[in-house]
Amino acid sequence: MRFLKTLASALVAVSALATPVLAETIKVGVTAGEHEQVMEQVKAVAKTKGLDIQIVTFSDYVLPNQALNDGDLNANSFQHEPYLRNQIKDRGYDLTVVGKNFVTPMGIYSQKVKSLESLPDGARFGLPNDPTNGGRALLLLQSKGLVTLKEGTGLTPGVLDVVANPKKLKFVEIDAAQLPRSLPDVDAAAINTNYALEAGLNPTRDAIAIESKESPYANIIVTRTKDKDAPWVKLLVESYNSDPIRQYILDQFKGAVIPVF
Repeated sequence: MRFLKTLASALVAVSALATPVLAETIKVGVTAGEHEQVMEQVKAVAKTKGLDIQIVTFSDYVLPNQALNDGDLNANSFQHEPYLRNQIKDRGYDLTVVGKNFVTPMGIYSQKVKSLESLPDGARFGLPNDPTNGGRALLLLQSKGLVTLKEGTGLTPGVLDVVANPKKLKFVEIDAAQLPRSLPDVDAAAINTNYALEAGLNPTRDAIAIESKESPYANIIVTRTKDKDAPWVKLLVESYNSDPIRQYILDQFKGAVIPVF
């Protein structure tokens, strides 16, 4: 009998070692598309480290920061740093960057022309209507020689900062998520990769122009400032910035999403 009790105790100990006890459960906000897909993989890696991730998916860029600041999320992973800085400035959020994940190069898409050179004078051009992504689109246009922007506007120029516009493009500011649907109504549009992928568009295949890979718009992992040193934050970032996740991104997105860790 004593032998059986000893054996049972040993089996329980081995079982405990083989299956990590989940020390923490957290909610992480993402947007649909590549952020959600990658986080599903991160969730599997994190579980082996004793961290249980519940993924909360959003359809826009506004609510994930509000939900995080309000305490409805523990972290989010959907935005680049210029967007976060603008949100903090406008809304007073107490949020902090704790890690980086990947870059999704912004592309210019069209159903009417095959190149930027083919855009007609007076072409209607769709821009995201939020300051950071709208500015990003204008910087992309400047890098391709279509416009010149006022000096000193940094990463958030607006339409009023365009000082030269040789093709006399007519800018149409539209919610970023709606830009793929707007393509029949404009001559071209600058579209964030997550919304492009959702609409079946791939930047490396379908864009008539694409942002450089050396972009200041790396996406980030964000928490409330008071949580930035919590043990679960370290586990979350370690799980994300791991070799299996890097390889998944490279294999899954074929260059449309580029890891920066």
